[in-house]
Amino acid sequence: MAEVPDVETLLETAVKAVGGTRREGQVRMADAVDSAIETEEHLVVQAGTGTGKSLAYLVPAIRHAMAEGTTVVVSTATIALQRQLIERDLPRLADALAPMLHRTPTFAILKGRRNYLCRHRLQSAGEEPEDTELFDPRQLSSLGRQVKRLHEWAAETVTGDRDELNPGVSDLAWRQVSVSANECVGASVCPFGQECFAEEARAAAGEADIVVTNHAMLAIGAMQGYQLLPEHRVLVIDEAHELVDRVTSVATGELSERSVSAAAKRAARLADPEVTDRLSETADGLTLMFAETEAGRIDHLPEGLAGAVRSVRDAAQGCKSAIGPPDEGDPDSGSVTDRRLALAALDEVHDAARRVLDSFEPSLRERSDVVWLAKGPKQPPTLNVAPLGVAGLLREKLFGDRTTVLTSATLALGGSFGPLSEQWGLGRESATDTPAAAVGDPDGPTGSDDADGSGDAADADSAEGEPRWRGLDVGSPFDHRRSGILYVAGHLPPPGRDGLATSYLDEITELIQAAGGRTLGLFSSMRAAEQAAQELRERLDLEILCQGEDSTGRLVERFAEEPGSSLFGTLSLWQGVDVPGPSLQLVIVDRIPFPRPDDPLASARQRAVGARGGNGFMAVAATHAALLLAQGTGRLLRSMDDRGVVAVLDPRLATARYGGFLRASLPPYWGTTDPAVVRDALRRLDAAASPAAG
Repeated sequence: MAEVPDVETLLETAVKAVGGTRREGQVRMADAVDSAIETEEHLVVQAGTGTGKSLAYLVPAIRHAMAEGTTVVVSTATIALQRQLIERDLPRLADALAPMLHRTPTFAILKGRRNYLCRHRLQSAGEEPEDTELFDPRQLSSLGRQVKRLHEWAAETVTGDRDELNPGVSDLAWRQVSVSANECVGASVCPFGQECFAEEARAAAGEADIVVTNHAMLAIGAMQGYQLLPEHRVLVIDEAHELVDRVTSVATGELSERSVSAAAKRAARLADPEVTDRLSETADGLTLMFAETEAGRIDHLPEGLAGAVRSVRDAAQGCKSAIGPPDEGDPDSGSVTDRRLALAALDEVHDAARRVLDSFEPSLRERSDVVWLAKGPKQPPTLNVAPLGVAGLLREKLFGDRTTVLTSATLALGGSFGPLSEQWGLGRESATDTPAAAVGDPDGPTGSDDADGSGDAADADSAEGEPRWRGLDVGSPFDHRRSGILYVAGHLPPPGRDGLATSYLDEITELIQAAGGRTLGLFSSMRAAEQAAQELRERLDLEILCQGEDSTGRLVERFAEEPGSSLFGTLSLWQGVDVPGPSLQLVIVDRIPFPRPDDPLASARQRAVGARGGNGFMAVAATHAALLLAQGTGRLLRSMDDRGVVAVLDPRLATARYGGFLRASLPPYWGTTDPAVVRDALRRLDAAASPAAG
């Protein structure tokens, strides 16, 4: 093709086309992405809110794809960003750049097979699931209506993509009309293979310049070796701060009475009863052992529970052997489907049981997996097995044979990319352009001298042959010190375990009263959010919205539309709220969001770092808290005109030895511990915003 203009020229054209203005951080990021692609060196780039990072990586990605006749993959963590890229950013970019690139850039979205309606499965989907007795009768009545609507939708949808179904349906209903990769009979056998939505999506992706996918797809491909994505040499991971959690979630196996019973019922259609009855009986054995086992992390597997899990593993293998592999040449495709569905369910319980048993074979210090039992009043007992870390997997599968750009508004924790780069398996950076670490007292509670808390373990990981990467922080166009105040309520007592203390409720009341509402309350637990909402409704004549009382999306809409309102909630609000303007001028954080002490995975990872000589608290708990705090406090400024206050009620942010590390992870707001200064500032902001709101 004709010579392609350079990245800065293309970016300038793109920015003008979308009505934007030149931003130095955006230009620096685009140049860095282009350089990373040229030099084949991985790039970690923090781009604060307002930088326009999507354009900064899409422009060089499109240029590379079209110049080289190849595909670039962009992975995100959230559906919201996927939609922004596919429905807004990429269409506008394609139109703007087409005249300079001599053809219109193409793009496609690709998700896991389970996200697409399966025409073959739809044909056999009745109004009830096969495992009827496992569900409440009221669930089944609703299920029938939902499946009927799915049949109607199937006649009109072009993509079969679940996200385009509005309103949506329950997971139970969707499972009746979709299949996983393991359950799919294959396009060559399926009678609907030529009109399969999932296959059409893959075909479109194979022809596109830019393919948008999600972190779960990356994880599945990395772990199982599937060629799910088109061939590509460049990968952009947006929302990279979520990568480890998303990959860990995909890599977690689960074993429950329901999953074993469901597998046995599927197998019963294809194997002798005496074989499948054995598997059904093991589900009962699991239930008995779960009742005798305390919830939480399991370091030593009790013999009774080990026997029950061993029985599941052996009985599932027996059913698999009795059924045999699906005969792909069988003209009776229904038989192939039944075998696929049964074997997929059997594989799931067999592999989870095997992983649980295998995880206990090494000594405690040498284990690579952690096992725990989760159960509660509203949660059926489930045995989980998850990797202690995914660094090795990511290093080999994501960074080994392609150039990867990792980006987010929040990557430099404690002023360094070190904490996250270690979790990704990148090790020490080969070059840097990051802010100087401002970690205050980085020793942490156990006296480590490393800001990231990894100690000697990190040095040991920095072996020759690790991926080469460069770090870059392009900052933010916002003037945080002039636009926002970070207030730490140093006069309050440390938070307790028995709900919010009266002094905390008094502080929240005074802050919201001064702000005239306009408050996003980010709480460490749903119990605390509900307690605060109930108490504040009695104290104030202002609208208090609380997560769980309506869909989160609708609550955020109401909060944005009603400037005098406040919205209280927990984890999803820490990262999922984007409300520019006077509706949000105060963010309250009730306590530093450390993982719960009894969190099985976090506590096991913390212990593992300590066993290698590092500071487990800093590497795991403080890093987790810093990431969430940075995300939560980043909710305040969402546009250039925004002003406001972030109020952290937990005094440990100001007084604890690890407080400097946490503060250095936050946007550089002007700081104070004086409540009078903050209340005066909030009253002025409320007075200035009220006429505009009116």
